Amino acid sequence: MFASPAALAARRVLAAASASSHEGGAKTWKILTFVLALPGVGVCIANAYLKMQAHSHDQPQFVPYPHLRIRTKKFPWGDGNHSLFHNHHTNALPGGFEDSHH
Repeated sequence: MFASPAALAARRVLAAASASSHEGGAKTWKILTFVLALPGVGVCIANAYLKMQAHSHDQPQFVPYPHLRIRTKKFPWGDGNHSLFHNHHTNALPGGFEDSHH
């Protein structure tokens, strides 16, 4: 496959740019990590913690929508009715929530 003269010129320019020195690149990324990334992660953790504290821990009202919790065949583990990552407090079964264990 032959490239156009413009594509060849662009390739030469990009190849020449890649040969230039990148002194200070690691220092720049280290500064960005400590100044932006780590505080950003800290803000996200604080936001999640504060939202968790303000969240009510009551179960939502069960509404038996016919298009949800359809079981065409049993799950291959346990009693066949609980999903692999089933949570008794938040995941309802086709008949409603299970009794609270708290």
